[in-house]
Amino acid sequence: MIAKASIAKHPIHPMIMPLPLGLWVFAFICDLVARYVGFGLWGIFAFYSMGAGVIFALIAALPGLVDLYFMDDWKVKKIGIWHMSINLAIVALCLINLRWRFASAPRPGHLVLSVVSILLLIVSGWLGGEMVYVHRAAVAERGEE
Repeated sequence: MIAKASIAKHPIHPMIMPLPLGLWVFAFICDLVARYVGFGLWGIFAFYSMGAGVIFALIAALPGLVDLYFMDDWKVKKIGIWHMSINLAIVALCLINLRWRFASAPRPGHLVLSVVSILLLIVSGWLGGEMVYVHRAAVAERGEE
């Protein structure tokens, strides 16, 4: 099945998806560094990286939702719904984390929320890989137009 949300047969969702992933991993790394060397700029870097990750995740979600809507195979669609749900949970955790950071001084709980988000990100990435590499979702087979 070719992705419905695509440009010149290239699915849009996987083009955008590395941005929130990288930003959230960078935010987590900044949190780790801040924990051991002092928050200062590292806490600020983590805050803005996490916020940018939320924005790009919501942008990446739009073409992902279009592709999910047009999936025919219910087994793959079910995996896609789990993938989407976990990603939305990560966005919610990041928004909670951002609000908490904005309202208070650095706390160990900020790092805990980052760890939980990264663990969920790993699960979600595995599910996305399952859809593409195992079930061939959004992959144009040779000769498929």
